[in-house]
Amino acid sequence: MSVKIRLQRHGKKGKPFYWVVAADARSKRDGKFLEKIGTYNPNTNPATIDLNLDSAVQWLHNGAQPTDTARAILSYKGALLKHHLDGGVRKGALTQEQADEKLTKWLDEKAGKVDAKKDGLSSTKADAKAKALAAEKKVNEDRIAAAKQAQADAEKANEPVAEEVAEVESTEETPAAEENNEETQA
Repeated sequence: MSVKIRLQRHGKKGKPFYWVVAADARSKRDGKFLEKIGTYNPNTNPATIDLNLDSAVQWLHNGAQPTDTARAILSYKGALLKHHLDGGVRKGALTQEQADEKLTKWLDEKAGKVDAKKDGLSSTKADAKAKALAAEKKVNEDRIAAAKQAQADAEKANEPVAEEVAEVESTEETPAAEENNEETQA
């Protein structure tokens, strides 16, 4: 029986969530598996990977073949490096302490890179939010200024109209007063 380390899809439509499993190569994608090694969530940025490193390395020692995506995940988390270093220890090229030291150093560097990416993403998000807030404030100020200008223009436009209306009313009253005078005289 050949064993594959592969992804098993879970989650709803459009929001995939994967289990990293060791399974018989003949079983279905989401079918029976031998052991669940970890999880992979590609919906987050950076992707969230939770992997049991020792279990993954043990399956690699037993001859399990990872799929392309599973190989990338195992490489990202250091399982392939640990497998490689364990091979060097078995051959006598290095000691277990040296292998552990190299793995720890690599994992620390990798964690630093991931933390730097998270910090960069959060600062970029904060900058974008600040720019959006500044743009919104500017638009609001422009809108308020335009409303005040429109109100001032309307007041200026209403003043001459009021004077003209007063002039028209006074001219209309004069003939009416004359007519009343004529009627009283008759």
